Amino acid sequence: MERLYFLAKFNSQFRIKRNHFVVYGLPAIASALSSYTTAEVKIVNGQGWTVDDQRPATPGYKQMKYDDAMQSIKNVLEHLKIDIQSQKLEITFAGDLIAASGVGASAAQCTSLARALNERFNLGLDDEKINAAAYEGEKAYHGTPSGIDNTASTYGGLIWFVKNLSGGKNTMDLLKTPKKMPLVIANSGITASTTEVVADVRSLKEESPEKFEKIFGDYKILAEKAKKALLEGDSNTLGDLMNQNHKLLQQITVSGELNDRLVEIALNNGALGAKMTGTGRGGLVIALAESEELQEKIAKAIEQEGFDAWRTMIG
Repeated sequence: MERLYFLAKFNSQFRIKRNHFVVYGLPAIASALSSYTTAEVKIVNGQGWTVDDQRPATPGYKQMKYDDAMQSIKNVLEHLKIDIQSQKLEITFAGDLIAASGVGASAAQCTSLARALNERFNLGLDDEKINAAAYEGEKAYHGTPSGIDNTASTYGGLIWFVKNLSGGKNTMDLLKTPKKMPLVIANSGITASTTEVVADVRSLKEESPEKFEKIFGDYKILAEKAKKALLEGDSNTLGDLMNQNHKLLQQITVSGELNDRLVEIALNNGALGAKMTGTGRGGLVIALAESEELQEKIAKAIEQEGFDAWRTMIG
């Protein structure tokens, strides 16, 4: 019986999670957190598979995502050609990564499962093949995922990612920042449907192609500047770019009322920058702090308003 631990990945401050900008071939940055999801696979008598999901989660998240999660497991099993006719698998997910919209929980789940199956059945998969299996699992959650979440979950670190829209190999460069940067993750408590939000954005893009072309152009410039700021450890510039990025997200209608409120709370309490991350219309907001003292002040202010706040570092 194997238990696989790994760093589950988080959408970094300039990342538009898997569906909005990245899926159109625009660059993005993803950063790992120290939180993790584990997968354990046990073989027992019988056929098929069962799941025991012990992951901590935002209330309602696992219930809303249940069908997607079950399909994602099926996708990974089929992709890896795991025999479930002559044996039964008992799959257990756990870890300390809180499953919520915007934190890459689905990718962490898919990647941990691929790694656990690789160990259990001695498949000899390298990271590239683990990543491919996790991507198949992500399809259940997101339809056409960008690939950035599973890539971050597989490889870790700070990643510059560009999806190849022609079906070729995606660009994935590991970045190094000269200093650690305190981050606050605020949870709105709302779980949005990724598929629905993505479909809405796509419809809006089709209705207003020129408007979106300009937004995409502005976003690409922001992403390039963010990469430079990260490489130079320039927190102030990074924060300013986060604020600009959030305004772009508002323009494509994926930032909800609570997202905007959490951004405002963070900025009013000293954040260098703040933005929603992930699917949007709920989910998470991330805020960059100059110091751990300010990180604590921002987190406490968010908690005093009745929201959960997590403290972490990037870089």
